[in-house]
Amino acid sequence: MSDPVEFIRAAPIGTRMTVRTRIDGGFTDAVGYLRERDNDECVLETRRGLVTISLDRVHLAKAVPPPPPRRAPRI
Repeated sequence: MSDPVEFIRAAPIGTRMTVRTRIDGGFTDAVGYLRERDNDECVLETRRGLVTISLDRVHLAKAVPPPPPRRAPRI
């Protein structure tokens, strides 16, 4: 398995990805577009807004395809 932090560091800005991080009591996932990164953290743009992730808490990361198109509202 490749190193998830190295994946984040090498991925082009704008890549859609999922990142699993360690939190107290388990893990949490963020899915979004990579908007920024430096040596210590990265920023994903998710549906709920920008999420800053500390790279030392990253457990897994991988690229994911674009979301499916939204359905038209029912009338």
